[in-house]
Amino acid sequence: MEYKDVVVAKVSEIQPGDMKQIAVEGGEILLVNIDGQVSALGAHCTHYGAELAKGTLVGDTIVCPWHQACFCAKSGDLKEPPALNALPSYDVTIQGDDIVVKLPEKLKKSRIPDMASYNPQNDIRTFVIVGAGAAGNAAAQTLREDGFQGRIIMISHEPYLPYDRPNLDKAYLQGEAPKEWLPLRSEKFYQNRDIELMLSKTVIKVDVTTKTITFQDQETLQYDKVLLATGGIPRRLDVPGADLPNVVTLRSLDDADALIHDCEHASRIVVIGASFIGLESAFSLKKRGLDVTVAAPEKVPFASIFGEEIGTMIQQSYVEQGIQFQLGKEIFAFEGQNYARAIVFRDGDQIEADLFLLGVGVIPNTGYLQGIDVQPDGSIQVDEYFQAAADVYAAGDIARFPDWRSFDKAQDKSRDGIRIEHWRTAEQQGRDAAHNMAGKQVANQSVPFFWSKQTDFNIRYVGYAKDWEEVILDGDLASKKFLAFYIKHGKVYAVAGAKRDQEMAAIHELMRLNKMPTPDELRGKPLNILDLVK
Repeated sequence: MEYKDVVVAKVSEIQPGDMKQIAVEGGEILLVNIDGQVSALGAHCTHYGAELAKGTLVGDTIVCPWHQACFCAKSGDLKEPPALNALPSYDVTIQGDDIVVKLPEKLKKSRIPDMASYNPQNDIRTFVIVGAGAAGNAAAQTLREDGFQGRIIMISHEPYLPYDRPNLDKAYLQGEAPKEWLPLRSEKFYQNRDIELMLSKTVIKVDVTTKTITFQDQETLQYDKVLLATGGIPRRLDVPGADLPNVVTLRSLDDADALIHDCEHASRIVVIGASFIGLESAFSLKKRGLDVTVAAPEKVPFASIFGEEIGTMIQQSYVEQGIQFQLGKEIFAFEGQNYARAIVFRDGDQIEADLFLLGVGVIPNTGYLQGIDVQPDGSIQVDEYFQAAADVYAAGDIARFPDWRSFDKAQDKSRDGIRIEHWRTAEQQGRDAAHNMAGKQVANQSVPFFWSKQTDFNIRYVGYAKDWEEVILDGDLASKKFLAFYIKHGKVYAVAGAKRDQEMAAIHELMRLNKMPTPDELRGKPLNILDLVK
């Protein structure tokens, strides 16, 4: 590949602590000045292509404004998911007051991190990952990044390569994303890194005392270390008619394809559950032209996560899209013989429909586990290294982990374990678990984060607050542009935000560094969050 030296800016234009997107032939690059050292990197996040210049620079960490992937500002190396690839990096020289970058003829969009390959002469161990979702896929890559040269086997009960599950109820369900977009990696990627994929294999038992995995076909597999990353199973309602064939769930790619097929022969659908998957699906189904009603026992969507004010605003945004709500209603039964024809509430009201989509949460998929006691909710207790027992690790929806951000164990029991069901958190945990499987002893220091597409805007959430004593609102809910700070024990435990992406990226790093402003500071004169990270 041929390169040429290109003058891209003046030194005086990029001060220490600055980052700036520069247009060059064939695209854009990002210039970053860290303590007088200028780096030239890819300008766009390798996850969904956000402009990183609109994110936040904290120390030597660049935080993406959309989904808060983190990159090293000096090298472009990947620090935090949901990105899987690093940023391209280009050589920089300073010639007088000119910043000169050596650029290729064609700019790359991303850089696959350096990884080891299988070498049984150096390492005869076998590490098995049960589950090929967010946590499992991240762990497989991270093991190779960390130099593990033993055998890696990733098991999935599905027939597909690991894929982008959050897309299922959004662009894919709307018909705007083709199936080719969904795989996280190509088959060639796994082959080239000697990551063995065992697809369409259902695990029925993991015996940690004998280190044996048993499959549905009675085949067995021995391991040296195992990561359990089996995610969740959609909840079903325990009411008459809930097992009828047109009462469906949405968790897998097959579920999404079946739902899309069913929509071709339906005009009315009831979504049961005002959850993230419930409401995101409701919006997508409305875009497909269906008459959509959301039914749920809660009186305000997301009141337990965001509070009633924000929940009411979110509900109104769906109403404006023509989606109807039946809230505060307990489901009594689905009426029908071979197919459900109506949903019946406890008060006797009912809604007729052609399809019924359950979005009432998931339960941890751990029924296969032997030799370790699970928690009452089915989750697996892990320590700060995501270790559940000797040579056994767990990550993702099934892991109950200590929250290092908890400030006082006497006041907050979350140090004893919290469980979070979100894609990016699962990827973080998969990476952390893999580091420790590889022998690095890396304690969890990640900050939980999730995002959700709500009709015409995105809402982002940093931190974790099961409950709170106060919400300090900065902004305007009517315009859907705000930050909401959730306060407990005199500290900020979580922040929800919309249309304040750069500040949310900064908040991610402030939480990680334990430098969040106090509630008194937030109640006082308006704060510039971005100034706090400089």
